[in-house]
Amino acid sequence: MLSESGSIFYRPKDKKLHADQARQNFVRPGGDHFTLLNVWEQWAETNYSQQFCYEQFLQFKSLSRARDIRDQLAGLCERVEIVVQSNPNSNDITPIQKAITAGYFYNTAQLQKSGDSYRTLKTSQTVYIHPSSSLFQHQPPVKTLLYYELVMTSKSYLRQVMEIKPQWLMEVASHYFKPADLEQSATGDKKMPKTIGSSGDSTRT
Repeated sequence: MLSESGSIFYRPKDKKLHADQARQNFVRPGGDHFTLLNVWEQWAETNYSQQFCYEQFLQFKSLSRARDIRDQLAGLCERVEIVVQSNPNSNDITPIQKAITAGYFYNTAQLQKSGDSYRTLKTSQTVYIHPSSSLFQHQPPVKTLLYYELVMTSKSYLRQVMEIKPQWLMEVASHYFKPADLEQSATGDKKMPKTIGSSGDSTRT
């Protein structure tokens, strides 16, 4: 879903309000990853219906590609005898957040003192949440977040953003982060995170 996230929703010129409302209906607490997960789950419940996509302003081809990728991943898991399990408690999204954080710990940022921008951990780059995100202009602003990709236009924008807790980074990536990297959160934004051994940001545009 992340790999296809830029093309899942479409917005016809003559039905912009309807398309925006349909997209808003998919939004879930926690961030954009859970919006995408909700799209996937609702589509799967319709037995991958093309009509559902048409009614909800979703790109059937994009979702079909996501389904192909998922089937491949499930097949690889089966081959190495990893049991694919659903989240046991759908009301508790923490296990999913931690799992995604374990894979994308490098793509993390914290809110700056100004409150309108973020600074990437380790590389200390000033970045902004993309206007298409469900967390754009969220009140109160999310303090620590994870992003899927960084897009360079007039500013550096974060796409597909999810709220995380800084202590999770020490849990899942203690080999990469030191407590000093996260002291901005611990001290209530009084200090900027230190830049340690940065060799450039591995971003995708």
